[in-house]
Amino acid sequence: MAGKPEMDPVWEDMDRTMGQLFMMGFDGTTVTPQIETLIKRHHLGCILLTAKNLKSAEDTTKLCYDLQKIAHDAGHPVPLAIGIDQENGGVNSLFDEIYIRQYPSNMGVAATGSTDLAFEVAKATAQEISACGINWIFGPCLDVLTNARNQPLGVRTAGDDPQEVSAYGVAFMKGYKEAGVATLGKHFPSYGNLEFLGSTLDVPIITESLEQLSLSALIPFRNAIRQGLDSMMVGGCAMSSAGLNAMHACLSEQVVDGLLRSDLKFDGVVVSECLEMDALSHNIGVGGGTVMAVNAGCDVVLLCRSFSVQQEALRGLKTGVETGTITRKRIYESLRRVLEMKAKCTSWEQALNPPGIQFLERLQPSHTALSTKAYNNSITVVRDKNRLLPLTNILDNEEELLLLTPLVKPLAASAASRALSESVTEKSPEPGAWERTASVMSGERVFRELGRSLARQRNGRVLHTSYTANGVRPVHENLINRAGAIIVLTADANRNLYQHGFTKHVSMICNMQYTTGGEKREKPLIVVAVSSPYDFAMDSSIGTYICTYDFTETALNSLVKVLHGELTPKGTLPGTISKSQKLQHSKQHWLVESFNEERDANALDSLIKAVMEGTPVNQRSELSSATSNSFILHHPEVEESHFVVRNSSTQALYGFCSTYFFKSTGTGVIGALFVDPQRRKLSIGHSLHNRAIRTLLQKDGIKRFQLGSRLPSMFLGIPTGHSSERKRLRSWFANLGWNAALSRPVCNMVARNLLSWEVPKGMAKSLASAGMEFDLVYGWDYAGQVLDLIKTSNRQGLAEVYKLALSEPTACGIIRAMRPEDGALVGTVVLYYNHSRLSEFIPPLKDINEAAGGISSPVISPSVGEYSTLLQGLILLGMKQVKQHGCNACLLDYMDGDGNFDGFSAMGFEVLHNFEEVSCDAATWTMIPPA
Repeated sequence: MAGKPEMDPVWEDMDRTMGQLFMMGFDGTTVTPQIETLIKRHHLGCILLTAKNLKSAEDTTKLCYDLQKIAHDAGHPVPLAIGIDQENGGVNSLFDEIYIRQYPSNMGVAATGSTDLAFEVAKATAQEISACGINWIFGPCLDVLTNARNQPLGVRTAGDDPQEVSAYGVAFMKGYKEAGVATLGKHFPSYGNLEFLGSTLDVPIITESLEQLSLSALIPFRNAIRQGLDSMMVGGCAMSSAGLNAMHACLSEQVVDGLLRSDLKFDGVVVSECLEMDALSHNIGVGGGTVMAVNAGCDVVLLCRSFSVQQEALRGLKTGVETGTITRKRIYESLRRVLEMKAKCTSWEQALNPPGIQFLERLQPSHTALSTKAYNNSITVVRDKNRLLPLTNILDNEEELLLLTPLVKPLAASAASRALSESVTEKSPEPGAWERTASVMSGERVFRELGRSLARQRNGRVLHTSYTANGVRPVHENLINRAGAIIVLTADANRNLYQHGFTKHVSMICNMQYTTGGEKREKPLIVVAVSSPYDFAMDSSIGTYICTYDFTETALNSLVKVLHGELTPKGTLPGTISKSQKLQHSKQHWLVESFNEERDANALDSLIKAVMEGTPVNQRSELSSATSNSFILHHPEVEESHFVVRNSSTQALYGFCSTYFFKSTGTGVIGALFVDPQRRKLSIGHSLHNRAIRTLLQKDGIKRFQLGSRLPSMFLGIPTGHSSERKRLRSWFANLGWNAALSRPVCNMVARNLLSWEVPKGMAKSLASAGMEFDLVYGWDYAGQVLDLIKTSNRQGLAEVYKLALSEPTACGIIRAMRPEDGALVGTVVLYYNHSRLSEFIPPLKDINEAAGGISSPVISPSVGEYSTLLQGLILLGMKQVKQHGCNACLLDYMDGDGNFDGFSAMGFEVLHNFEEVSCDAATWTMIPPA
């Protein structure tokens, strides 16, 4: 007590002092005689409230006030510390649909990638519970999931990366503190790698050595302590390793006074695990356990709800003091810590005047917006191999969507849980009724609204049924065969293995589907993990995999938006689960220099040749007709910056990256990125990419980034012509922060043997029925109308292509489509030949290796209903012109890869190159690896 202010004389009453060292709970939503006795007669200083105590925000405010008023009237010198678990996600003690907002779980917030958002969510959470009179939050959860797959903590912690868990834990802690509540770190020394032996009387064990714990699990606890954590919960688990043995951590002087106090320098309040836990009470007894906990260094002993056990604990502590087993000095050390914590988070003025409902009403609009933002940013699309998202990609209106959901108990933090528990209480108040009913009924309740939400978003039907440990039944098979696409939900499939087996079985059925013609056709399957993301994170056989991190109503609302394309998913898998899917970056950081045309042109031609020679014979290099000149636009409205990694001694180039900033659309483009095949996997590509992104980020007016360029058009995006190369490239760019799951297919197409080609029968008649007038114009005299039309499209490079064409009236033209009734321009394409300047930037035209012309950059007015017919008309006229020009081939460059292929193939076109154009909002770019 040296250096500490003197205690108030009131604390000389040892019974009053010892009461401050207990935290107790009770059953009931109002004050019970038992809790009133504990406060009045035994001077209880701390109370734990759980979901069973809390009906609504209004009732909670009254309950907290009533408890504080009893303490005040009984002469307590300081208010009660009233604590709850309010971790969000599925672990909320206080739930109120009107006044208490729902936020993502710890791991869900980590998936947003924003510690700032974590701070705001924590602050909002603490403001809400504080408004009801609660002054102590049992958080943050600082456990590191050392063994992530089989741990019951799941999404309650940020993940398996100690630094990431630490960053989010500290952000949560600071948010709670900002709102004025006391914080409690848990579960020291970590529940992230417990070994379970089976029986409830067997204590889960930590077998990691102190050295192993220090390198991983203890990092978040150490950092939170340094940042001012108020209290710490020490678990009841056993510890068994060299130099560290304890039957129960919270009863071990070696763990509490040694590891936590001495080694980590923690001088806040230490709270024990609940001593009512079966293993502890049976092995030691509550009275003896209380003495051991206090002697180990615990300041507050937790006893959840049994009144007789709570009395036994009180008697045990009193006996321990009377017999000298516990010193008075030890008691007063704990009292001092408890009083210091209470002084930070409460006073009688605050305790007896909680802000209540009126304050919550003022918070509601901003907190609702925060909740929506947090959930929208957390939803994670881990994979979408076949571009099944959004559902409109794969489902016609007449097709049915099948939703398959497991039967699980609703999360405590959900309306379904509240509705279920209330209905059970009304029907069957005896103990255990809720659990029995929930295991049978609740899956339907939890996910029924999801099915309804999906149905509201589409014209077609949504079929919904549940699945159980009985596996795939005939009813499931019939529905799968009938549906156009299937969504399977899993909730902790790693611990509920029937879900894993069911999902794999459904996947197999979907892979074995056949068309009526006997051709194999994989049926679209989307798997959604609504709790732990570890269910299928590393199983690439599940091609489309989404994680929501909890299945509260708010999370599922955001899921529906992602499934229907209303929301672009931004979440990323937290921790090493994401990193393990990434390439291991080399430590080398190459010097990246600006491309110097005079110095580097010949070396770039040599590099292009090396890339072509290093391309396997069964793959086609998009660079086959490119030269160094192909990348240099010299266009007044395009800012270009190109970069090289080179050997300054030999002048050889090891890698090249071209970037363009299209000022008209605010789009920054990486137009090409390639590395000498002999020097790959040395981080040359990473270094070039980082420099390119940093340069584009500095452009005034930058709105979005894009992989792939229309002008110049060597690479329209990520090349996807060969499946293994496509997979490698998509993975490489995804590791750099590009969401390849949100790509747009584009391609080049070619029609050959044009000199013998004729307009397909019926197509001319169809074109005539469209009622449009077509013509071919040249030069700037026609620029006004044309440039006004292309403003209706925001795709990069359009204006630049058209301006180049308009400036070359002898080598390029514009084919126009107009409405005869009003003369309005409704469609255009660019027509060009291989002697035009435009063709220099379109190497595929040279790849054709014969006399050829090209059709580029179609624009159709949004007001036109017959898009396909009008587009075909423009292209047909272009083909006629190319044929009349004496060319035997026609290139269609930069066409939508999901466009009307049947129509184009009927006209004589075939795909030449396939690409995936990837774009993202520049404002949300957050994943640039360090340069």
